Parts: sequence; C-alpha cells; structure tokens
Amino acid sequence: MLPSVVALLALLSCTHGENPAIQFILTNKGLQYGKHAGAGWIQEKLDKVTLPDISGEINIYIGSIDYTLTGITITKCDFPEPSVEFFQNNTGFKASMSGLSVALNGGWMTHFGIIDDGGQFDMAIFSMDVTSVVELGRDPDGHLSVSSVSCDAQVGDVDIQFHGGASWIFQPFVDHFKGHIRSEIQIKICPAVREFIDRLEYHLQFMNVSFDVDQVLTLDLALTGLPVIDASSLNLGLKGEFYSIKTHMSPPFEAQPFTMPEQPSYMLSMGLSDFTLNSASYGYYSAGLLQVLINDSMIPPRFPLRLNTSYMGQVIPQLPKMFPGLLMNLKIYCKEAPIFSFQPGAVKLDVQSVVKAIAMEPNGTQIPLFTLNVDLKFSGKMWITGETLKGSMTMDNVTLTLAASEVGTFKTDALEVMVKGGMKMFVLIKLNEKLGKGIILPRMKYAQLVNSVLKMEQGFIAISSDAEFLLTDRSFN
Repeated sequence: MLPSVVALLALLSCTHGENPAIQFILTNKGLQYGKHAGAGWIQEKLDKVTLPDISGEINIYIGSIDYTLTGITITKCDFPEPSVEFFQNNTGFKASMSGLSVALNGGWMTHFGIIDDGGQFDMAIFSMDVTSVVELGRDPDGHLSVSSVSCDAQVGDVDIQFHGGASWIFQPFVDHFKGHIRSEIQIKICPAVREFIDRLEYHLQFMNVSFDVDQVLTLDLALTGLPVIDASSLNLGLKGEFYSIKTHMSPPFEAQPFTMPEQPSYMLSMGLSDFTLNSASYGYYSAGLLQVLINDSMIPPRFPLRLNTSYMGQVIPQLPKMFPGLLMNLKIYCKEAPIFSFQPGAVKLDVQSVVKAIAMEPNGTQIPLFTLNVDLKFSGKMWITGETLKGSMTMDNVTLTLAASEVGTFKTDALEVMVKGGMKMFVLIKLNEKLGKGIILPRMKYAQLVNSVLKMEQGFIAISSDAEFLLTDRSFN
C-alpha cells in the first residue's frame, strides 16, 4: 500500500528556496481513501502475479532432497484491509497488514540421488503479518526521496499438497517441507519490500525538477525543505516559481511564508501564493513579451477612437495642425512586471505601463508625438465549478499622466475617459468571456478531483478537494 501513496506524492515533488510558494497537504482522510483504493487495485492484480521460485534442500530419514517450487501463481487471496498511518517518528508512513491468507499453485521439481522428478503442487499460506515503515525526505536537488526504515514479516503456517510424479513418496514428508518453505517465504518478504522501495527511489532521482508550461515559461516544482508530517497530515512545500526559458532570471522578490488552514474534512489541500503568479508575470516581462504595437486597423469599428491625427485632434488640438492626416501607431509596454496580490475574497492586479504615440508618414517615416504613463488597477474573483477554475475581472481605476511630449503639453482627462470606456466595452468583456469559460483543473490518469472549493486568503489561495479514483479513464487526454 505504501508504494501507491509514495508514487502519488512523487508526482508532486521535484529545487531550493526558503519559503515554499506552493504547499500540498495530504490529510488522513486522503491517506485512508488512497489506502482503500490501493488495496482494491492490489487485490485485482494479484491473480496476474508470478512469485519467485523457491529452492532448497531438506534432510529426511533416507537422505537429502533438493527441491524447487516454480511458476508459483496466486489462485485465491483473503486480502484484509491494511492499516496505514502517518508516522511522525520517521517522517513517513507506517503500514501493517494482519491475517493475510493466500492460496497458490505451481510446479515442483526434486532431485534425490540419481532420481529427478516433478509435478504440480497446491499451497496455502495462513496468517501472514507484515509491517513496514517508510521515511520520506528531500535530496540535494529537491527531489522527494523515500527509504525503508524497518520491515517485519511473520508467516503463521503453510500447507502444501504434491501431485503427479512420485509425489506419493514425498507427501508423507510434508511436515519437513512446511517448516523450511515457511521460513523461505518469510525471509523473502522484507527484502522484496525494500527492493521495490529502492527501485522507486531510483526513479524519483531521475524525475524532472522543472516543466515547460509553454514556449516561454518553465515551472520549478522542487521541494524547498523536508516533508512535514504530524499525526493527521503530510505537508510538502514546493518552490512554485516560473522562469523565462530565454533568460532564466529570478524575480527581484521572494516568496513570503503563509500558513494553510486545516481542512481535515477534505482529502487534499493546496495553497498557491501570489509569488507564483508574480514570477510568471516577471518571466513574461523579462522575456520582453509584455508589449504590443497597435495601429488603427486593429481597433474595432464600434470603438469611439481612431488612431489618426485628425481624430485625436479632439483631445489634442495642436496635433492635426502640426501633422495633418497621418495615421498613428501606439507602442504599449509595461514599465515593470504586473503585480498580483491575493486578498480575502479577491485578487488585485496592478499594471504600470507606457504608451508611446507615433505618427506615420506615407513614406514610412516615424514621428514621435508623446509618451503617456498609464496605471491600471483591477480586481478579480476566482472560483471552482465542477472540475473547472473560473473567474471574473473588473477595472478599479485608470490613471493617465503625460510623461513627455513632442507636440507640447495637453490635458489627459479626455484620453483617460476614452481608455476607460474602451477597456470596459472591449477588453474586459472579452477577458471575462474567457474567464467565464474557465480552465480545466490539472488531473492524473485514473483520478480526478471532486467537491473542490477555493478560498482566497491574504497572500495566497487555498484549494481543498476530495479525489476519486477511476477504474477506466477513456476521457483522459
């Protein structure tokens, strides 16, 4: 059962930083659901398992018999619900299973003096108890690490029936075989558990520590510290930082600490600080992508503003006198990366931009006209409906100030009114259409989030959810 839990956590782990920007919490409710689902999955797979051969030598009254039990498969299993709990002493998990009984069959081969023989056998293993403790950690590169701390296995009894060959000769010596076979099975259980955990640890070390989310940004999801475990939950702190693939520059700010509220009634919780969004904003900014050139052909016909010197003469009277009948371009770019801030019930966005107006001569000559500083402030909300994250945005304020002018001074009040109208009539309407459709939450194959809720806190958003495992998942892409 432990490997199933650790494999799930491995997908969420992967480099350094003092404060995590993303926190992932697995509650006891989630652990128990994962245990139950994992036990059902193991039960289904047991009939496809072939166990390792068992070989040995047994001394009987008339000499020594070399034997091999091979092709051992499980025909029936009384698989009790295992017990899994968070284990604070070793920062990991403790799993135990008591009373496991298994029926198996396979082939037997014996060598006794010059006699070789073989046939089939039926075996029953009764009252098997296994307890294992696994410790979670973090390697120097920020991967989740896993190691076996202890393992104990006890086999209550074994019964075996030989068929075919000279089994009638060996069957009377079953009592001699039973004790030896019981010991062979018992001593192989914990090494098999440790071998599986070692293989899992090997794969963890080769997992990617970052992921390209598009052609511009990489997301770093490394562990920032050791996993934190108490009696009721596991908390993983992840770096949660976006980088520009082109520049790989770190933002001039750091993730701030935040404390996730306890949600024991949900299986999973995730906290996302505003640092993560701001690092994405800085990534686009440092890559030089937060800029646009607008000409008159790009403005919708219904918009009450045309980009030419004649129309702009309504708000800048001297413009058409100095440069009559010329088309204009607007070069818009951010002075710095836009800043997001999460607050209780809302997300705020502050954009400080620059607009440079340029007149275009028929021969293509560009004439600088003026430069405006434009500060925009927005408020937004986010929520989850089904498996979809949705949102909405409103504009709080727009402020225009004249930074420089090659055409003399002018008042910006009328321009400010135009910009506000254009933002509300076109930009925000289209943006809210997209936000209203939302984006599908990330998911894993054969598992999906259900009953998800989102709450906006000071400096972070908290998402709490249950999970549901799917036996089939044809819809997963």
